[in-house]
Amino acid sequence: ESIFDNFEVKLVEYLQEEFSKISDKQLAIKLEDAVEDITSLKMGQDPDYRFSLTPHVYFMKYFLENVYCLYLAWFLIYQDGLLPTKLNILDIAAGPGTTAYGLALFLQSCSSFFDIPQMHISYYSLEKQAAFQYRGLQFWRKYIESQLNPLNNYFRFVSSDIFLWDAKSRNIPKNFFDFIVISHCFFADNTKRIQANDIYKEIFSESLNNQGYVLLIIQDKKLFKAYNIYQVEDKEQEKNIVYKFVEELGLELVWYKYINATGLRKPLAISEFAKFAQDELPKQLYMTRLLKKYFSQKYESHYVLDDYVILAKK
Repeated sequence: ESIFDNFEVKLVEYLQEEFSKISDKQLAIKLEDAVEDITSLKMGQDPDYRFSLTPHVYFMKYFLENVYCLYLAWFLIYQDGLLPTKLNILDIAAGPGTTAYGLALFLQSCSSFFDIPQMHISYYSLEKQAAFQYRGLQFWRKYIESQLNPLNNYFRFVSSDIFLWDAKSRNIPKNFFDFIVISHCFFADNTKRIQANDIYKEIFSESLNNQGYVLLIIQDKKLFKAYNIYQVEDKEQEKNIVYKFVEELGLELVWYKYINATGLRKPLAISEFAKFAQDELPKQLYMTRLLKKYFSQKYESHYVLDDYVILAKK
């Protein structure tokens, strides 16, 4: 509550301010286009993320949960003593900078308990849609930089389609990054997935320093669907799939954690999960009001996690 309630309030304020600049009629049309595109994720398709309000819909529907997951991922990395005070991060398919937000909120929560050493973070965003980067930076300035002890962060933005990747022309530093992060950018289409994996391998080989790590975050359903396997309560099956996934990226597994809201591997039925969420999970009180207003959502949104957090190295 001390971290995410305030973060959520400020995000809602930012979105309301943005929506107030658009006429009601135009807003309805633009939101409808963006929603149709981005909700294709739920149908196992790959969105285009090309509409003017796609970043705003992402902020409303997925951002809070994804930041929460990255927040926990950075905690796990910190817990293992792997978080240096000088940190170079490459975020592939970075969206609005979810990885940087997760780290900033984690360090913000730590400051309540102990003095954090002065950190210098170089954050390199590689993202196809410049609008995502722009909106992410707008909200960063509104929220993160308004904190008493804002993160000392240097941003570099490159707007480029990963499928048009050319290592020589992109000028990404070689043997430089302490962490390369890919959060949820794993494709449903098999041909695209293989092509993307080859590009990822090239980037890891060229740009990750020899002591560096790769942080991978993938939704459980997408991971298992890629191998046409149904998820059950079988940790050995799970471990084999994670190893295979990491090997296909040319990496060696360090550890993985399954961060799941229910504590179960087998998915609950929709009605069972709805009751579980209502009884057990923290609510997105402020964002729910916005979702009900603009999308006529009938239910309460919660902080729900169903991701594999995977740490690997070259």
